[in-house]
Amino acid sequence: MLVNVSYKNPDLEKEIDAEVGQAYSLMKRIKMGGNGSPKLWVNECSKEIDELFSLDHNNNTCNIELRPRGITIRFRSLLETFALVIPYYKLSIYKGSSFEYSVYRDQHFMKIKSDQEPVQVFFRELIKKKANYSRFVTPE
Repeated sequence: MLVNVSYKNPDLEKEIDAEVGQAYSLMKRIKMGGNGSPKLWVNECSKEIDELFSLDHNNNTCNIELRPRGITIRFRSLLETFALVIPYYKLSIYKGSSFEYSVYRDQHFMKIKSDQEPVQVFFRELIKKKANYSRFVTPE
């Protein structure tokens, strides 16, 4: 689900929490060594996200936040903040050539390129979390 999270909306927050879980507490984030990615550069994205990026002439960047049952990819366009909310069961990650990662949810996708070691480490951790979640959750 692609949503505008610029303004406080309790109903939207409940919907996001229901889909990917509540954000980790401060102590849990410290124990995990952080739950967010470094700044990620978006090379290519789906049409709907690309239309949002094309509204301004800034660099197309995003960051990923880990949640207990999924991830949120946040990015800015103009003065608004948007989030692509992806539960683990709908998350698909592909590693392309030359350090490019593709993150998919249904019709939405982002292709992220980075040759920096922290980004590589973050995506390895994300793949482990998705695998662990998939292993312990039984399909209904």
